[in-house]
Amino acid sequence: MWMGAAAGSEACVATVVRNCVHYQTLDILEGSYGISLRELALFAEKTYAEQDVLSACEKAITVIMLKVSGQLISRHPEFDMADRLLLGGVDASAGTVRIGGRSYELVTRDFPTLEPSRPYELTDEERRVLEGLVESFTHSRRLRRHVDFLYEKGSVYLAYNNNLLFHGCVPMRADGSFRPIRAGGRHIAGRAYLDACDRMARIAWHERTPEALDWMWYLWCGLGSPLSGRTMKTFERTFVADRSTWTEEQDPYFELACEPGACEHVLVEFGLSGPASHIINGHTPVARASGESPVRGGGRRLVIDGGFCRAYHSRTGIAGYTLIVDAQGMRIKAHRPYGAIGDVVADRGDIFSDDDQLEVNERPLIVADTDTGAHIRAQIDDLTALLDAYRTGDLPERGRA
Repeated sequence: MWMGAAAGSEACVATVVRNCVHYQTLDILEGSYGISLRELALFAEKTYAEQDVLSACEKAITVIMLKVSGQLISRHPEFDMADRLLLGGVDASAGTVRIGGRSYELVTRDFPTLEPSRPYELTDEERRVLEGLVESFTHSRRLRRHVDFLYEKGSVYLAYNNNLLFHGCVPMRADGSFRPIRAGGRHIAGRAYLDACDRMARIAWHERTPEALDWMWYLWCGLGSPLSGRTMKTFERTFVADRSTWTEEQDPYFELACEPGACEHVLVEFGLSGPASHIINGHTPVARASGESPVRGGGRRLVIDGGFCRAYHSRTGIAGYTLIVDAQGMRIKAHRPYGAIGDVVADRGDIFSDDDQLEVNERPLIVADTDTGAHIRAQIDDLTALLDAYRTGDLPERGRA
């Protein structure tokens, strides 16, 4: 989402700002990246009612986000997200919205910029606010430097030292087969699909094509996205009181990958196999307080997100995990939540964590056992072949006829 915003995607920009307002992390925008929210705040204060259940600023940017994402969904029927077009079902006068053929009560009736006949059309003021935010994101030098780093060093997935690392999922059907997703004009599945998502993300940054920029938003929140794998119910969680509408559909991968067989199927797809191979996942907060474990699939899958975000701490009971792999084996550390920095220092809370040993190697690993060792051996082989070519005369040295 941040990468798409830095590239100029309106939907990603609106979503980043909305999340920062909602989770009260505005210091990241204004302090770290120099992105001013002054115009948004002035517009919201003038447009939205006081004493509402939502702050005026949050409501203003949420409505803008829903409008531009609705336009994006309409441009891309292949995203299969028509069920997210909910603004058109809002009846502000009655205080209800139509979802799945039923009417639900809204927590607010204050939608002054919503035109029922054109629910996804921005007003002139909303357009001006959004264009200003897009310009701020695309001209932030520090944000550009950070996103450049992500593109230089990052990838949608990484197969490294016999482990497969990715954020969300590899989209699957309920029967365990890989689900084909339409991308680039054709349906592809498994590793090929994740490779296509990686290419699309790079096109968005380097070429800024409209299709690729739209894909960045889809990668953030699409049910068929390997970085998401769930239907995000932002509208319902923001505007609908009935919590039964809040349940978010997930890709079957998340349930299937709790079994060793499904994990092995995924690992083989990416060229890995055997008991020493693991899937290392993020994206899924682990409710340790309720007895959930980050180790799943018979030890083949490790979920190391665990809820770093402070908003999840009350639900998870921890502040996330760190996976440590060294010569002796693998262990995972669960970090305890903390409040103010001063309290952490006084209580020495920063040095406490729970450490669980997952695997112990039969013998200490050496460099030769790693991917780095394989790379070094390949270099040695190349240099040896080059030396032999010089010695036999197959390749003349420079300066000699």
